[in-house]
Amino acid sequence: MNPVFVAGIIGGYFMLLIGISWLTAGQGDAKTFFTANRQSPWYLVAFGMVGATLSGVTFISVPGWVGATQFTYMQMVMGYMAGYFFIAAVLMPLYYRLNLISIYQYLDQRFGPKAYKTGAFFFLLSRTIGAAFRLFLVAGVLQLAFFDHYGIPFWVSVLVTILLIWVYTFRGGIKTIVWTDTLQTLFMLTAVGVSIVIITNDLGLSLSRLNEVIGSSNYGRMFVWDWHSRQNFFKQFFSGAFIAIVMTGLDQDMMQKNLTCKSIGDAQKNMLWFSVTLLVVKFVFLTLGALLFIYAAQKGIALPERMDDLFPMLALNHLGTFAGITFLLGITAAAYSSADSALTALTTSFCVDFLGFKEDQDNKATRTKVHLGFSGLLFIVIIIFRLISDDSVISAVFTAAGYTYGPLLGLYAFGLFTPWQVKDRWVPYIAVASPVVAYIISSNSVAWFNGYTMGFEVVILNGLLAFIGLVMIRK
Repeated sequence: MNPVFVAGIIGGYFMLLIGISWLTAGQGDAKTFFTANRQSPWYLVAFGMVGATLSGVTFISVPGWVGATQFTYMQMVMGYMAGYFFIAAVLMPLYYRLNLISIYQYLDQRFGPKAYKTGAFFFLLSRTIGAAFRLFLVAGVLQLAFFDHYGIPFWVSVLVTILLIWVYTFRGGIKTIVWTDTLQTLFMLTAVGVSIVIITNDLGLSLSRLNEVIGSSNYGRMFVWDWHSRQNFFKQFFSGAFIAIVMTGLDQDMMQKNLTCKSIGDAQKNMLWFSVTLLVVKFVFLTLGALLFIYAAQKGIALPERMDDLFPMLALNHLGTFAGITFLLGITAAAYSSADSALTALTTSFCVDFLGFKEDQDNKATRTKVHLGFSGLLFIVIIIFRLISDDSVISAVFTAAGYTYGPLLGLYAFGLFTPWQVKDRWVPYIAVASPVVAYIISSNSVAWFNGYTMGFEVVILNGLLAFIGLVMIRK
C-alpha cells in the first residue's frame, strides 16, 4: 500500500480524535480529567470498554495465536465472565460506596499509607508494562506500513505514536477517552468484519459453512483436558477469571471508566453488557485467525516468522485496498483505545495517589507535566522491549500481568474477606517477595510437580502467596 496514502488515512483519523477531544474536554479541569463529572452514559462506556480491553494485542496477536493454540483461548474468555460477575457484584459497589477517584484509596482506608502506596505502585508498574507492550505492537505495524519506506528508524515511529496520544488526551482526560474509545471500538470491529467477509468471499465460503470448515481444519479445537498442558481447561478458566479481576476490577485504567457512570446501577449494567459483548467479539477474532491460516494455505502464501505479523501481512498485501484501509484504521484504533486510557489512568493514579490531588483541587500545570512524564516513560520502555523481546506479545502481556498484579490480588482479597488489620510497614516487602517466590515456583514447576507446566495461573499463585504473607504480618 502506498505509504503516502497510509499517512493520509492515519492523519485524518487523528484529526478526528483531536476534534473529539476539543469538543469533550470543556475547561479541562480536574473533575473532567479524573471523573468526567460522573455523567457518562453506561452504554457508551460499555461499548468503549470492549475496544480498550481488546487493544492492539488482541487485534494482532489473537488471530496469530490460533496457529499454536487453536480456539483454546475461549476457555480463558469463559473464565473472564466469572471474573466480571465478581467485579460487578463485589468490587464496584465498594468503589461507589467509598466515592473513590483512584480505586487504591480503598487500601489506605483498609490498611494504611504503606499498603496504599504499594498498591498504586504495582498498578503503575503493571499498566506501564502493559501499555508499552501494546504500543510496541502497533508501532511495528506503522513501521512496516509507512516508516520503513522512507528509512525512518523505529524510535521515530514510537515517538510519533506517543505524541499523538498525548495531544488528544492532555486536556479532557477520561471524559475524552469515553468518547474516543467508542469511536475506536467501532473502527476495530468494522476492520475484523470486513476481513472475514473478504476472505470468505475469496474462498467461496458461505457463513453457514464457516463453522464446518474451521471445525474440520487444524485450528478448531477449543477444549483441552490434559492436565500437563498449559491449555488445560481448568487452568485456562480459573486463570481467566482471576486475570479479569486483576486486569479490570483492580486496574485504575478500566475502573476509572466505570466510575464515570451516573450510578452504581448504571455501572453494573455497563459491566454486564460489556462482558457479553466481549465474549462474542473474542470468538469472532479467533474465527478470523483460523480463516487467515486457511486462506494462506489455500493461496500458497508463506507464513511469516512471527505469527503476530500474519494479519498485517495479509491485510496490507493480499486482501485488497479496502481491507488494507480498514485494517490500518482498526489497528490504529485498537492500539490507541487502550493506550490513551492507560496514559490517562497512569496520570490520574500518580496525581491522586502520590501527589494528593483532589477532585475539586487541581494543579493543571503539574498534571500536564505528569502526563508528559509518563509519555516519556512509555517511550523508553517500548524501546527496551524492542531490544529484548522475541515472544508473542499477548503471551508476554498476560505473563507480566501474572507477576505484577498478583500482589494487588492478595491485598484486595485480604481486605475484602478477612477482618484483620496488618502491620502496614511490612506490606511493601510482602508485595515484592510474592512475585519473586511465584517466579521461582513457576520456573521449577515441571521438575517439582511431576511434569506440571504452570501457565497464566501464576497470577493465582502470586495472589495466594501475597495473601499468606499478609496473614503472617497481621496484627
